[in-house]
Amino acid sequence: MARLLFRSGVTANQVTIAACVISIGVGALLCLRPEERHLFLLVPLWFCLRMAFNAIDGMLAREFGQATPLGAYLNELTDTVSDAALYLPFALLPGSSLWALSVIVILSIVSEMAGALGVTIGASRRYDGPLGKSDRAFVFGLIGLLAGSGVALEGVLAWIWAGVALLIAATIVNRVRHGLAERRA
Repeated sequence: MARLLFRSGVTANQVTIAACVISIGVGALLCLRPEERHLFLLVPLWFCLRMAFNAIDGMLAREFGQATPLGAYLNELTDTVSDAALYLPFALLPGSSLWALSVIVILSIVSEMAGALGVTIGASRRYDGPLGKSDRAFVFGLIGLLAGSGVALEGVLAWIWAGVALLIAATIVNRVRHGLAERRA
């Protein structure tokens, strides 16, 4: 697929931006029609496709010489924008909370910053868990699958969001701690 896209003149940055635009579109659709719970089935489907987009943009960058400083910025920034666009509509589910999802979005952004900042101190890009980007995609994909399938989540969403927030906070601590340890070594 990457080879075909390369031959067609598609760049890694175009794939990265397309994934972000689609994520915003999916999030906007969910925000505009939250009562149509079946639309939350788009979340796990899109997360799977978005992983493919991320793999393809990485292959285009590495294997076809399209890696650029702008691409590095786009990769990090569009991922956090995409995640926010896909997480926030969950605040509209019955029993959910905009406050809780806002905290999760902020913590997710800080978590990715903590991972990326490892490079600035002479360590590697940190992907430590327990709840990194892929793990969060799994959690939100599963909740989207359950909500979209009509499973009543009202009684448990507050607990799920609290657990997600705590695990992301632990991820931030781990990324900083391990980055500093790597730097010292």
